[in-house]
Amino acid sequence: MSTALYLPEHLARQRAIKEEKSETAKLPVPTGWRILIMPYTPPKETKGGIALPDEVHERERLSTVVGLVMAVGPLAYKDSSKFGDPTDPQKSWDPWCKEKDWVLFGRYAGSRFKIDGGELRILNDDEILAVVDDPSYLSHT
Repeated sequence: MSTALYLPEHLARQRAIKEEKSETAKLPVPTGWRILIMPYTPPKETKGGIALPDEVHERERLSTVVGLVMAVGPLAYKDSSKFGDPTDPQKSWDPWCKEKDWVLFGRYAGSRFKIDGGELRILNDDEILAVVDDPSYLSHT
């Protein structure tokens, strides 16, 4: 006889959501005009079905120039000398990117650091080059 308890699906989903939120709470919070980026990890297999060796996959992952915006610092895009005055009604002003946007940045831009499960970067707000819809369409090498 088993002593394990059955966990209903809806409770399992709630538990998974709570665990995910607790993991994101461990991420560093960018200060000032900085932006926290999680670089895109390309697939380990090509579109043709060829498996890439670990060395090649790691080299592509380290040289990626596309990432997901995880958090934006409180002063990002608020420097009127660089980005315009957001209070000026004559000009339309929008931040270049926001959380959950895929962005393009310079290969050596920002500071890299590792966390459990991958690498993150912290970039200045003016190091974002473009916003992209789907990172898988870009060649990363």
